[in-house]
Amino acid sequence: MLSVLILSGRSPRHLYIVNRLCTAATPLAIVQEVGREWTAKAAFKALRPANLSSKLARRVRDRKRDRRDKETKFFFGSNKPALTRPELIVEVSYINHPKVVVLANRLKPDLIAVFGTGLIRGPLLAMGQLGIINLHGGLAPRYRGSDCTFWAMYNGELDQIGCTLHFINAGIDTGVLIAHICPEVTEDDDESTLFWRGVRDSADIYANCLERLERGEAIGQEQKEKGRLYLFKHRTRRHERELKAKLRNGLLKGVHLPARVHWFYGAAHE
Repeated sequence: MLSVLILSGRSPRHLYIVNRLCTAATPLAIVQEVGREWTAKAAFKALRPANLSSKLARRVRDRKRDRRDKETKFFFGSNKPALTRPELIVEVSYINHPKVVVLANRLKPDLIAVFGTGLIRGPLLAMGQLGIINLHGGLAPRYRGSDCTFWAMYNGELDQIGCTLHFINAGIDTGVLIAHICPEVTEDDDESTLFWRGVRDSADIYANCLERLERGEAIGQEQKEKGRLYLFKHRTRRHERELKAKLRNGLLKGVHLPARVHWFYGAAHE
């Protein structure tokens, strides 16, 4: 099995993916972000009106108890969300902390697997003998950035709901494509269930990706277009009200799109 350094968030969906990866590779450590080290520059940027309002709204939305409970049930049923390998946890204040680079240099993993962290920057980008792979919650390059399920629904592009496995480069969701994973879409869905189903479906594909790389398969294809980057601040209450209206007016009525997976080939990853 490949040796893997896993970088992840701490929500139930993140733990679910990490647990699946631990069955498909040899996990060396599981790095989790637990908080942010505030600098004057970071504080100034975060306190800009557009950034502050969007981040506060997102935090309130994501931390509502009802939503947390539904996410837990979706991924873990009646069980408490937990990692199967808690002894491997390494906590850092932010994912690009020098401690993570030191850890990667010491462990020398075949691959670094990412889901649910901040943007990878700096020397960490050069770590991992086979590179760094990320699970992104949108279909890149058309939907890059944040809240991509929301924007695909808002734009009426239901066939563009899904997740992307890709190699990480210095851009935002612009690296070599590995796979698109599109969940089933039905008229009973909403943003949360579609996003979570995409993530859940991606767990096996992520694991299969590691198995393919271990066999030496040449998977991956360069992105051929720039697509669009959606940031936290782009999503406003007005957009949310408009999507709710579209759903009331039958956006998902009679819809049944089957789950599908597309693997990318044709360009060697360097």
